[in-house]
Amino acid sequence: MGGPDSCPVCGRPLPARAGRTGRSSVYCSAACRQKAYRERREPVAGGGVRELIEDIGRRAGRLVPQPPAVLYDTVTELSASVARLRRVARTARDTAEDSVTPTSVTEAQAAVTEVPDGVTEAPAGVTELTETDFAALTERHRREIQVHCYRMTGSYDEAEDLVQETFLRAWRARDGFQGRASARTWLYRIATNACLDFQRRTARRPRRYEPIPGMNHGEGEPPARITWLQPYPDDELPVVEAPEQPETAALSRETLELVFLAAIQHLPPRRRAVLILRDVLGLTAAETAEALGTSVASVNSALQRARPVLREHLPRERADWRAGEPTEGQRAVLERYMAAVGRLDFDAMAALLTEDVTLTMPPNPFWFVGRDALVDFVRVSLDPASPMFIGHWRSLPARANGQLAVGHYIRRPGTSVHRAQVLDVLRFAAGEDRIAEITSFEPHLFPAFGLPLRL
Repeated sequence: MGGPDSCPVCGRPLPARAGRTGRSSVYCSAACRQKAYRERREPVAGGGVRELIEDIGRRAGRLVPQPPAVLYDTVTELSASVARLRRVARTARDTAEDSVTPTSVTEAQAAVTEVPDGVTEAPAGVTELTETDFAALTERHRREIQVHCYRMTGSYDEAEDLVQETFLRAWRARDGFQGRASARTWLYRIATNACLDFQRRTARRPRRYEPIPGMNHGEGEPPARITWLQPYPDDELPVVEAPEQPETAALSRETLELVFLAAIQHLPPRRRAVLILRDVLGLTAAETAEALGTSVASVNSALQRARPVLREHLPRERADWRAGEPTEGQRAVLERYMAAVGRLDFDAMAALLTEDVTLTMPPNPFWFVGRDALVDFVRVSLDPASPMFIGHWRSLPARANGQLAVGHYIRRPGTSVHRAQVLDVLRFAAGEDRIAEITSFEPHLFPAFGLPLRL
C-alpha cells in the first residue's frame, strides 16, 4: 500500500495528476483525504498504546521516496503518531516514578471500556490499569484538558505543565475513581483544581501598561497588560468528532480568541473557573459545585458576579471582537502584510491598519495605540537608513486562537540566516478587512505552531 502512484490511505491507483496540486493530488478521493486528516489529528481508535505502536509501524511502512508530496504527507502523519506516543511514554514514565510500587499495579487485564455515549472510561477496576494503559487513556483527553488549562491560565506553557500535573494527580487518585463518572468529567475536575492551586501560588492580576519615557505611545488609553498571555496553536485544538451546532461552534471559537482570554484574566480564579465550567463547557450548577467542592448557591453567586466583569472587559459590540473564520479578504490582507514587512514598505503596511490600531507585546512593556505611533515605532528598527536598523525580514503564515497569525524572521546585517523573531496574532476590524489589533509574542513558541526557528 502507498506506492509512488497509489493512494497512501487505501492503496488504489491515483487518478491523473495533471492540473492538480496539493494534498488533493496524493489521495484517490475526498473520503481518503478526510480519513488521512482525521488520522493525523485524532488518537488511534481504541486508545491503547499497543494500537498506537502498531499504527506507527504501518505508517513507517508507507514511506517511499517519491513522489515528494506523498513522502511529505506520510512523514507528517508519522510524526503526529510519534508525538502522541512520546506523550504517552512521558505520562507513563512520570506516573511510574510517582507510583509506590516499582512495577505496574497488575497486568491490566480489564481494559478501557466504551460507554454508550462514546466517552472512554476506565472500568470499575481503574486501579488495575498499568501506567502505560493509564497514559493511553489520558492521552485521549489531552487536547481538551490542555485547552481548559489554557483558558484558566492564558498561558500555553503553563497549560502544558498543568496537563501533566493533572495526569499525575489522576494517577494518585485512581483508587477513588470507580467509573462512576466519565474519565473526561473526572479529568476536568482534577484539572480545574490544579489550575486553582497554581493561581493561588502566583496571585497575579492584569495591570495597565505605563508610558515609557521618550516613547510615543499614541493618543489612546493604555491597554491592559497581561504579561503571561500567550497564543495557542490551532493545530492543537481538540478534534470535533461530530458536527457541532453552529452556535456551539461559534462559542467555542470565541472563548479561545485573545480578546476573550485577556478579558477572563480579570476575574478572580474561582469565578473564572465557574464561568468556564458553566458558560463555556456547559456544566450544570450542580456539576460545577461538585467539581469545585462548593455549594450550588456559591456557584450561582460567583457566576452572577463574573458575567458583568467579563462584559466590562470585552468590546461593547460582539462583532467588534468575535472574529469567526477568516474571510478571503482577510487572508489577502495577511499576504499583503507579510509582503510589506519583507519589503520594509511602511506606507503599504500602514494602509492595512485601522487608524486606532493597537499593538501590544507581552510580556514586554511596549504598547502603541494608533497607526502613526505604531509605524513610528517600527520605522526606527526597520528602516535601513536608521542607525538602529536590525535587519531584513521574511514571514510565514500561521493560525493562533482561531485567528490569522504570522511568524516573522530576521536576517541581521552580516549574517545569512533568518532567525525567528516574533509571532504576530492579528485581529481584524468588524465589517472590514483591516487590522485592528496586533499582539506580538516572543519566538520560543514557534515550534508549537509548526514554524521553524530559522530559515
